[in-house]
Amino acid sequence: QVQLVESGGGLVQAGGSLRLSCAASGSIFRFNTLGWYRQAPGKQREFVAAITSGGSTNYADSVKGRFTISRDNAKMVYLQMNSLKPEDTATYYCKLTMGLMTNDYWGQGTQGTVSS
Repeated sequence: QVQLVESGGGLVQAGGSLRLSCAASGSIFRFNTLGWYRQAPGKQREFVAAITSGGSTNYADSVKGRFTISRDNAKMVYLQMNSLKPEDTATYYCKLTMGLMTNDYWGQGTQGTVSS
């Protein structure tokens, strides 16, 4: 049984920052990837950032230079979001992929709202 729980969403003015957290619990394989996706009202869910258990990172072009993904050995993944824009407003979801497993695990999401 695997569970992902996001937190840290909120309301911030344009140019401000938010730090999202995702706590993974249950049977987590050593080799895994944790990532963040987001979905705005009326739009498709899109990739934001990902980090492997080895520390390799990948970012969507729209957030490069503004967002930073990180993780620790306690099965926690973070998304530091700086220089936020109104178009960053979305529900942010944590995703886990483990080893050779074909199925992914998702959190319930946390809302980030950026006002202009």
